[in-house]
Amino acid sequence: MDRYSFLNAVHPTELETLYQKYLTYPDSVEPSWRAFFQGHDFGIEFGHLFEVDTDSPTQVTIKEGINFEKEIKVIALIDAYRQRGHLFTKTNPVRQRRTYSPTLDIANFGLTNADLSESFQSANVLGIGVKTLSEIIQYLEEVFCDSIGVEYIYMRNPKRIQWMENEFKQHKNKPAFDDREKKVIYKELSKAVGFENFLHKKYVGQKRFSLEGNETFIPGIFALVEDSADHGVSEFVIGMAHRGRLNMLANIFEKPEHKIFNEFEGKDYDEDDFDGDVKYHMGYTSHKKTNSGKDVTLNLVPNPSHLETVAPLVEGISRAKIEEKYNNDESKVLPIVIHGDAAVAGQGIAYEVTQMAQLDGYRTGGTVHIVINNQVGFTTNYTDARSSTYCTDVAKVTLCPVLHVNADDVEAVVHAMQFAMRFRMEFKHDVFVDLLGYRKYGHNEGDEPRFTQPILYKLISKHPNSESLYKSQLISEGKITNTEAEQFQTEHKEHLEAEFALAKSMDRSELIGFMPEIWENYPLETQTDKMFEPIDTTVDAKLLHEVATKVTTIPQGKKVIRKLERLVADRAKMLEEDRVDWGMAEMLTYGSLLQEGHGFRLSGQDVERGTFSHRHAVMKVEDSEEEIFVLDAVKKDKQPAAYNSFLSEYAVMGFDYGYALAAPDALTIWEAQFGDFSNGAQIMIDQYLSAAEDKWKLQNGLVLLLPHGYEGQGAEHSSARLERYLQLCAQNNMQILNCTTPANLFHALRRQMKKHYRKPMVIFSPKSLLRHPKCVSTKKDFTNGQFEFVIDRTEPKKKVKKLVFCTGKFYYDLLKYQEDNKIEDVAIVTIEQLYPFPKTDIKNVIDKYKADQVIWTQEEPANMGAWGYLLLHEGQDTLKDVIPVLPQASAAPASGSSKRHTKRHTAVIEQVFSV
Repeated sequence: MDRYSFLNAVHPTELETLYQKYLTYPDSVEPSWRAFFQGHDFGIEFGHLFEVDTDSPTQVTIKEGINFEKEIKVIALIDAYRQRGHLFTKTNPVRQRRTYSPTLDIANFGLTNADLSESFQSANVLGIGVKTLSEIIQYLEEVFCDSIGVEYIYMRNPKRIQWMENEFKQHKNKPAFDDREKKVIYKELSKAVGFENFLHKKYVGQKRFSLEGNETFIPGIFALVEDSADHGVSEFVIGMAHRGRLNMLANIFEKPEHKIFNEFEGKDYDEDDFDGDVKYHMGYTSHKKTNSGKDVTLNLVPNPSHLETVAPLVEGISRAKIEEKYNNDESKVLPIVIHGDAAVAGQGIAYEVTQMAQLDGYRTGGTVHIVINNQVGFTTNYTDARSSTYCTDVAKVTLCPVLHVNADDVEAVVHAMQFAMRFRMEFKHDVFVDLLGYRKYGHNEGDEPRFTQPILYKLISKHPNSESLYKSQLISEGKITNTEAEQFQTEHKEHLEAEFALAKSMDRSELIGFMPEIWENYPLETQTDKMFEPIDTTVDAKLLHEVATKVTTIPQGKKVIRKLERLVADRAKMLEEDRVDWGMAEMLTYGSLLQEGHGFRLSGQDVERGTFSHRHAVMKVEDSEEEIFVLDAVKKDKQPAAYNSFLSEYAVMGFDYGYALAAPDALTIWEAQFGDFSNGAQIMIDQYLSAAEDKWKLQNGLVLLLPHGYEGQGAEHSSARLERYLQLCAQNNMQILNCTTPANLFHALRRQMKKHYRKPMVIFSPKSLLRHPKCVSTKKDFTNGQFEFVIDRTEPKKKVKKLVFCTGKFYYDLLKYQEDNKIEDVAIVTIEQLYPFPKTDIKNVIDKYKADQVIWTQEEPANMGAWGYLLLHEGQDTLKDVIPVLPQASAAPASGSSKRHTKRHTAVIEQVFSV
């Protein structure tokens, strides 16, 4: 061993890191280490073929009696099964599998039938000892080519690969259930099939997005919940689209069936303030005991028709629960995301969510992904739905194992679910289970699938369902009698009939809230007058100074770049000099809320320092890049967090929306790099942010910070599309703000936490104002002020002839022109909150001045910004006599030429004062 003494100088952790780097990117490792690791791998794979001379350790020879050439061929055969066996499985219940070449025939590896009876040492790599070639092939076929096909060898992590192969060995990757377990599986499968049959007869032609063809999913998910609970999981957060959702609600969540039947009847809701949603989009929370007596909570997140949209919410809710409820123990919460095959292959959000899985700001300890694969996307054949071999190939991006399962084989389905759960609990890593079934009817039950798949649906019409297949199997095994099976089916049908009769006797449907226990202290608020009630958001001067001191102190011995030192030193003097800017106001807001016991989470692209280098919530030590999170110094009960996100809007906003959904007492903020980029998450904005309260009775306090303002930076760096958010406003569903002072931002954010209810809040935050000398607030504004819906700064020296309303950064442009030209008969008033619209405050200002002219002006083009909303919703009332002064309508939000921008901008300002 003296030849390897150099290893004594290498720490094991460093050696492991280097080896992992070699496995991932071999060419990135120094050549001598690469050679060493190649020898190491060779030793693992082929070491059983050699022996070392004990008297002369450097002498290595092939073991006596071994045909080295043939052993190498057998190793190649074994590796082919490991890598490609999944291509030759029996996992498709209704279609012929695609053909792949070369096959796994032994002739392709230089072996013949004459070798089948010969014993080979190479079987040792499978952990099964010396076996004949025939026995090796039988083992490989059973493990890799039966009802479960496994993709895993690409994971590059030896521990994970070895763990999986050890699991395969247990029962040759096959289930080994006892009589009791088989009866439980049959009952769950029978309930799933019986529920679909019942609905099909009672509600002919109604959409229900049946699970038929994949009913084994129900006993599979049942087993996943049961076994996860036995492994310590207390809570499940589940996201799925519409297919199979009603079956899941009835048989896993135990939602009373009469409530589901009520929704089929189309009855009105018992509350007038909410419109509700179709039955297969609704969420639900239930608490139940497992068969082993464990208490678990199940959460099924509401989901719109936009497939895969719910996935990042599942992760955000799970993260909030892990942090807020389970003291950061990831093993207590299991996120489960259920995909459709066409959706997981076709929707980009699936890739985004997969990419976030191991990031510090978004990890949840591993997600079990399940694909209900019916091999048809709406009416599209799977061959037109993707270019990849499998719909689950996105899993390979982050080296997640995939189990492809024949959904007709219910025991294989249950076994795969249990396998996936154990992998997740062992490695805190995502895992995919792909259930290959079929869809008995069309996309919905009124659809005609033979329009597009006539041959497939001829096969499906003759195909027995999974319950009858399993019943026959159990009867042949002597595990159950036909009489027992029929008795259970009869009892279940009688139960459904009783629930159906109960539904018929009821007049209304109940709109049930999601995660109600989390929201019991936050009553829903729909009354407009309540939106304008004063809320005390002031902070005691002593606390304000304490927070200011802590967030402007660089820890002793930590050196940051000089520019940052100057910025922090300047902030440290702000309260004393009575000039608090935007960045400092943010820190005072977050710090004061933390001191008062609230949580805080900020996420988005570049949020740690801020896109415009104004925040610096996280500072880097110059020499080591160690991170200093300044809010750690002021935390009380909750751990604050600020995370630079990966380059995603859709998934990250969805994650943060989910986090806020499960943590109403935490100020949760998503910030866009530029406000314009929020349109990358438009589905989240349309389906959740604006509509979730009306559809699903979901409150949510998520704050969006959208940098907005026209400074000549072009179409994609000017407008956060104020008009789009206003268009979505109704029924007091959210708040739209465009603040013009640091103190008003401070009070707006604190108000968000001090209210007794929660509404999403969209703040059009500034860019140039972050360093504008006039955009500052005094200490008194923080200690004595409150949020102002409208700000009137005018101190008229003569009668005001012209009253100008505007919002946001444009105020300072108008003010500069007014001051430069010494105009004293114009009052400029900013509307700080555009929705809910502060009619009373606006009217009071108009009555106060009794000006000859009332003007609305904006920097956005006439067909954008707030004007359309004001004209349609407020112009006939509060602002009925307003004169609009606007830039001309435009297809793009702004010009790419700074000179053209300046010309247009200046023209509008001049027109305001000359009209």
